[in-house]
Amino acid sequence: MNSIAMTSAAKSAPITAPFHLAGDGGAVHRSAAPGHIVLRPERDAVAATPAPDRSVAGRARRWLKLNAHTIRATLLGALAIGLFILAWHVVTVNRMTFYVRFLNVPSPEQVLESARTAFSTGAFLNHIYISCRRIFIGFALAAVVAVPLGLLMGRFQLLKEFVFPVSEVLRPIPAIAWVPMSIMLWPTNEESIVFITFLGSFFPILLNTLHGMANVDEVLVRAARCLGATERATFREVYFPAVLPQVFTGLTVGMGVAWVSLIAAEMISGQFGIGYFTWEAYSLVQYPDIALGMITIGVLGLASSFLIRIAGRAVTPWSRAK
Repeated sequence: MNSIAMTSAAKSAPITAPFHLAGDGGAVHRSAAPGHIVLRPERDAVAATPAPDRSVAGRARRWLKLNAHTIRATLLGALAIGLFILAWHVVTVNRMTFYVRFLNVPSPEQVLESARTAFSTGAFLNHIYISCRRIFIGFALAAVVAVPLGLLMGRFQLLKEFVFPVSEVLRPIPAIAWVPMSIMLWPTNEESIVFITFLGSFFPILLNTLHGMANVDEVLVRAARCLGATERATFREVYFPAVLPQVFTGLTVGMGVAWVSLIAAEMISGQFGIGYFTWEAYSLVQYPDIALGMITIGVLGLASSFLIRIAGRAVTPWSRAK
């Protein structure tokens, strides 16, 4: 009876909750007793974030901090180019010979004078325009053909087994070896030069696209299929975004090879273009024009590859952190 009475008394007694409710903000809290449950633990006071400095000096400091890596790379590149030009000036002015002969190599001053003369006439600018036009046509055709073909070959094994051996046999053939065949295949020199430029950029784009397709995570593909994605949707939402960084890498490499192929074709069978201008300068023993043609080729190739990299960063922002 006593135990029953005690149980009844316990039931009728008011219940004291053994909980400690933490207060807000700067309220004073008591330490929780042993066995108490803290529903919301106390937080340390957070210092107020200082307002950003919106002055011109503050904005300049933030910009320098965000672009420190780019500024350093630019300065180092400019320093390297300056040292190269200085070394070129020293060895050519002094006619030095270190097994490699610099007796007939023009100095930077002579090349600069040749550039002033060349740019003052429209003939040199016409050579540049023709070479750029050939590059654009050949490279655009290669990209339009190689990227879809690489995507399909990476997705369908039967197509890859059928096409890949042929591409591997043709890929090692240099552009110069294609010049006689292209002259026989195409009715004009212009079309044959564009064809050689197409071949030079086609294979790097194709191989990089294939490599990107091979590296697509199969987990993402299976997840898309489980969610009911069709083949077209899987291609559009999974394969293509994953392969796009590799595609732009192939485009960058292909652009460089395209310039190599173009110059070789213009030197042998062309009548216009930077390659023809450089070879004609050698035939006429105009050494400063040879160096001018080489520098122009390098600058144009660098500019075109840089534009592709900029486009790649804009189209694939998810790959910037890699």
